[in-house]
Amino acid sequence: MAKVTTEEDLVSEYLTQNRELAQWVDTLRGYCENNKQWFARREFILKNMDAYPTVKPGVSSNSLDRLLSLSMVWANHVFLGCSYPEAVMDKITEMGEGIVVQDRPVHKTTRKEKSSTPLAPDDSCAKRARYAPNETDGRPGGKTSTRTMSQKSGPAQQAPAEHQPFFNRLYKAVAWKLVSVGGFGPNLDHFEILCSCVESCKQTLTCVFVPLKDIVGLPAARTQKEGHVCEIRCQTVYMGTGYGRDEAAARAMASKEALKVFQGRKVTVKIARRRYKGREVEDLLLLDEQPRSQGFPPALSYPFQDECAGDGSL
Repeated sequence: MAKVTTEEDLVSEYLTQNRELAQWVDTLRGYCENNKQWFARREFILKNMDAYPTVKPGVSSNSLDRLLSLSMVWANHVFLGCSYPEAVMDKITEMGEGIVVQDRPVHKTTRKEKSSTPLAPDDSCAKRARYAPNETDGRPGGKTSTRTMSQKSGPAQQAPAEHQPFFNRLYKAVAWKLVSVGGFGPNLDHFEILCSCVESCKQTLTCVFVPLKDIVGLPAARTQKEGHVCEIRCQTVYMGTGYGRDEAAARAMASKEALKVFQGRKVTVKIARRRYKGREVEDLLLLDEQPRSQGFPPALSYPFQDECAGDGSL
């Protein structure tokens, strides 16, 4: 029986005949993409290069950035079920026409359902009090723990492994979002970028705000007591802390600090010790590969127990 030639076979044969192009296009592969995802997105890129005549292998350009951004949007839609504004969906549908993805995932959320109920960034960021009593214990999907006060508080030992797949997806979404806006920089709307990426992965951010004057034990050099501190988490995993003259400024700075973690080759969810209300606790943190010369900021929230014993300082 003759072997059926697939689109993937044709792409592989084409790249075999164009070694320079093959070497270049492989540099565009995302760190967290598996073979199935990458081969499909690679075909999308190659198929649409003719529509961007200024795209040249190995040469950075706005056209290349746009093509790569659209390829990631298309891949996010196909493999993760993400939806985007109607004009964008029409564009990537047209560009992806003819690309066959074997065993394509089926997602329950439809394009119509998603696009008809857009969320404003500020609405998707749950603003919480200094202490929120009914948090989950660090497990995805809102599964709560039945810990008692006599049990050790903190995230479950398997929590990092449970959360890592989500943050791998988020890493990819952030990477391509930053590509689409020209790279990480000080003049971006860091919160909007972070929030939109989290929403594209079907999750929301949690922001906790504390007035600076309520934080005890600040370094003596800090005499300013006006302003707020913001802590950002997603799926109970700590991502960043920021200070600002008001809540919006503090949130922007916390978002910027969170996005810095995504600048390396990968992100990792780990359990680490930090201070909360004057005592050492184990917390879930999102970290990059860079060694840390300083400890972590004190936690403003602790979503791994029903009540944190003691009324000490942050």
